[in-house]
Amino acid sequence: MDYRAVERAILDRGVEWDFEPTLDRIAALLDLLGSPQQAYPVIHIAGTNGKTSTARLVEALLKERNLRVGRFTSPHLESMRERITVDGEPLSEERFAEVYEEIIPFVELTDTQGRRIQFFELLTAMAFAAFADTPVDVAVIETGMGGSWDATNVADGTVSVITPISLDHTDRLGPDIPSIASEKAGIIKPGATTVLAQQELAAAEVLMRRAAEVGAVVAREGLEFGVLSREVAMGGQLLTLRGLKGVYDEVFLPLYGAHQASNAVCALAAVEALTGGDDPLDIELVRQAFAQASSPGRMEVVRRTPTVVIDAAHNPGGMQATLEGLHEAFDFAKVIGVFAVMSDKDVDALLELLEPMLDEIIVTRNSSPRSMSPKELASLAEPLFGEGRVHVADRLDDAIDLGIGIADAAGEFSGTGVLITGSVITAGDARRLLRADGSR
Repeated sequence: MDYRAVERAILDRGVEWDFEPTLDRIAALLDLLGSPQQAYPVIHIAGTNGKTSTARLVEALLKERNLRVGRFTSPHLESMRERITVDGEPLSEERFAEVYEEIIPFVELTDTQGRRIQFFELLTAMAFAAFADTPVDVAVIETGMGGSWDATNVADGTVSVITPISLDHTDRLGPDIPSIASEKAGIIKPGATTVLAQQELAAAEVLMRRAAEVGAVVAREGLEFGVLSREVAMGGQLLTLRGLKGVYDEVFLPLYGAHQASNAVCALAAVEALTGGDDPLDIELVRQAFAQASSPGRMEVVRRTPTVVIDAAHNPGGMQATLEGLHEAFDFAKVIGVFAVMSDKDVDALLELLEPMLDEIIVTRNSSPRSMSPKELASLAEPLFGEGRVHVADRLDDAIDLGIGIADAAGEFSGTGVLITGSVITAGDARRLLRADGSR
């Protein structure tokens, strides 16, 4: 099978956001595959926002230690292959298809037992199998949604990381912070080390209770480790970080915002916990690793003159962090927003956060069938922004052209920037479109 045929076969198994919460199917499949998830230590990452950035930062540190690293993240921006990487590179189309063909007989056997393997479960099994076959020294695994019932939770993380928890996927994970935290706490395993980003009190209480119940060692941002200082620098920020084993100064991070500094120090603590012993990591190793770090689609500058920033924020917690980072890192006099969002998100809250920051907003749709229609988005935006500040474009490419056109018309020295946001799908679509028209 070629890559496109494999991609279609995986998509035929349903959609990522609609699944039956059980580990029975994935556990049965991995048993048939010889439990590949047990072939290497795992750093397991859950949370509402910052998971993918944290995973990439963990990977950067481990690679700099000359370890072979497998990373599994979701969702993807542009290609399904992005979800499964080895040494920072997505599996090639040929290797991706090869892994699929290697495990599909076992998938079909599981199907015949009345346990039809679903979309995300299949990708999870492919990742675990690919990492075992490579083999990798460490696997960095991001949950898809939640924790306890997430397919990735068949792996027992030597270290678990829980990034900030806020309201998202409330139809699946529960209506409030304690419910969501309880679900994500499922990745905290007996005797393991758990790295906790700063959390709301309601989430922290749930996470600490789970850690106490299973006898996990806990490291908390702001207590056992944290960001000691940070200042805006050209192309990112300059940090002083206190890890679990020492202080790391003059660390340049080419990512914007306080939330990315938090992600970096959580990644640092996770790698320190994995390595064992009392000695800190080599300071030059940390500096080199973080200086090369990237997180596509997260406060990513994809064009200059005018400056166009893409961000995948899709819930209120993520959008708040994005807007604070934008305000801090970019000296925009005006900001034009291009906004496409899924209809099941808290769209009113997202628009309320965007309104004070944006001078004008262009509402549109992305390539997902879940995307809210531009007309419906406009009906929600106009009471907040006023009709004169809201523009409607039926297609994302037209919306981007309009946003750039408004910024261009303001003049090169007007300080007008463009923010494209609302969804991971929106960010991925925009990256593809801007690259296709030569704007990058």
